Amino acid sequence: MTSTTEPSGTGDAIDVLVVDDDFMVARVHRTFVERVPQFRVVGVASNGEQAIDAVDELRPDLVLLDLYLPDVFGLDVIPRLRTAGHDCDVMIISAAREADTVRGAVRHGVVDYLLKPFEFEDLRARLERYVAQRGRLLATVVRGQADVDRVLAGASAPAPAGGALPKGMSVETADLVERALRSADGTLSATECASLTGVSRVSARRYLEYFHTTGNAEVSLRYGVAGRPERRYSWRA
Repeated sequence: MTSTTEPSGTGDAIDVLVVDDDFMVARVHRTFVERVPQFRVVGVASNGEQAIDAVDELRPDLVLLDLYLPDVFGLDVIPRLRTAGHDCDVMIISAAREADTVRGAVRHGVVDYLLKPFEFEDLRARLERYVAQRGRLLATVVRGQADVDRVLAGASAPAPAGGALPKGMSVETADLVERALRSADGTLSATECASLTGVSRVSARRYLEYFHTTGNAEVSLRYGVAGRPERRYSWRA
């Protein structure tokens, strides 16, 4: 297990523990996480026992948990954390695609489930959604059933298109991208969306991925002659 104890410089940093048995993959995940504002990686573990010890020592807010660990199955780590009294959130990052595994993750209360392989934008969108959900939970005052319903809906359902945007995203740009998607005859790539809206391709891709993670846009892959497939987006009616 490796850990980081340097201060983040912000009082509201979200501390993350990365758990993956492949040290190169763990390094990539750590780099991805630390590129997202408000997040910092406080430790890396390579198996289930190390993960449990690391949570005891480092008290992270969020654990990025692989499932195919050398000593235990990743989902079996979660009840052991709860038995030990830890209430950290868990996000699954795994190549496991079996329906039973996904259902098991839901039953264990994971905050998200991201399939490998993925790109930085895929993880960033989920981390930003986690920040928004966490903020709602921390700020909620329960005065009646309506408040309870809002908390449960925010924890289990995608954010609506008109909801609060992640930090660094603007309502105006989101509206531009949404209109471009809605009016498109078919699907759009990030490059095509950028051309239609006048924003950069990187920004267009970020907003498109945001709409995908909130359930408002669908993604399809177009395979060319060579290279990686092109991600294409369409608004979900």
